[in-house]
Amino acid sequence: MSRLKPTSRRILDPNSRQQWLAQLDDHVNSLAWSPNGTWLAAASVSGPITIFAGRTGQVQQVLDGHTFGTCEIAWNTSGTILASAGQDGHIRLWDPEQGQERFKFPGGAEWVEHLAWSPQGNLLATAAGRKLRLWDGINGWMLQEYPDHRSTISDIAWQPKRQVLTSASYGGISFWSPESKEPLRTFEWKGSILAIAWSRDGSYIATGDQDSTVHFWIVKDGQDLQMYGYPTKVRELSWNGSSRYLATGGSNTTTVWDCSGKGPAGSKPLELQGHATFVSAVAFQHQGSLIVTASADGNVIFWQIEKPKRPLVQVDFGSGVSQVSWSPDDQLVAFGTEAGVVTVCTPPQLK
Repeated sequence: MSRLKPTSRRILDPNSRQQWLAQLDDHVNSLAWSPNGTWLAAASVSGPITIFAGRTGQVQQVLDGHTFGTCEIAWNTSGTILASAGQDGHIRLWDPEQGQERFKFPGGAEWVEHLAWSPQGNLLATAAGRKLRLWDGINGWMLQEYPDHRSTISDIAWQPKRQVLTSASYGGISFWSPESKEPLRTFEWKGSILAIAWSRDGSYIATGDQDSTVHFWIVKDGQDLQMYGYPTKVRELSWNGSSRYLATGGSNTTTVWDCSGKGPAGSKPLELQGHATFVSAVAFQHQGSLIVTASADGNVIFWQIEKPKRPLVQVDFGSGVSQVSWSPDDQLVAFGTEAGVVTVCTPPQLK
């Protein structure tokens, strides 16, 4: 079956924040900027992966991706390898310059849903069903296959600045070392975790949960806090650069918890109100004070966290926004939609 070749175009209107726009063949499932911001990789539900020039939108490479669909993509820290996971049960490592596959690994189940590079950029963790595996991403061999989890692994993430891997499944979070098959520690909780997010300083780990709650753990002592009141399950989590604020979805309002001082317990969160439908993505800048929120009806809003009552800019994309990703220097922000559109915009300038 022939596939639609991705096309892109520059947007020359000086009054538009959009820099370029591209049309893929299907729902955009994952977006990832290379560490230096040169490239933006986009994966579609149907499988292909397109690498664009980040500032111009010029198509650099179109990779085959995965039969039946690509689930997630991620760059190593040097930007020399793009990893992808898919519904064909495999992980692929790509050379972005040549557009060629370097390695292909079996994930251990029919779908490989999650992957994450270590902070040093040499180790690649993958999750498929109940199986968690660790790979040498440079030389292409498996280093560890950890004991099967009790249920499907819902998310994985590395602790910032450390070679410690965390995995979430029904029943809690497990911490893993590359050197041992046994967990270093566990944070137990009788519930189903959907997503995990580390604070940038590594002091908190937060989860979005199936039972419409958000859970915080203070990593140092394992103390946990739970935030209630969300109308639906929570998948959308984003920490700001200073680790003070955690933004969460689970509603048509973006709820932002202040974790400074004694933490969020007993405090009233900030509420970013402006969406008519449930929030589908939230993303803080890496270092700045801007946050962008998007919803299932295609509405995108930029906010300044210090002035949460007034949106800075609102844009209607006309189709549900599935992905949001800031460039490493925070000068651009990329969006992917359910209709297969990838677009890159400049954020509003603060006065």
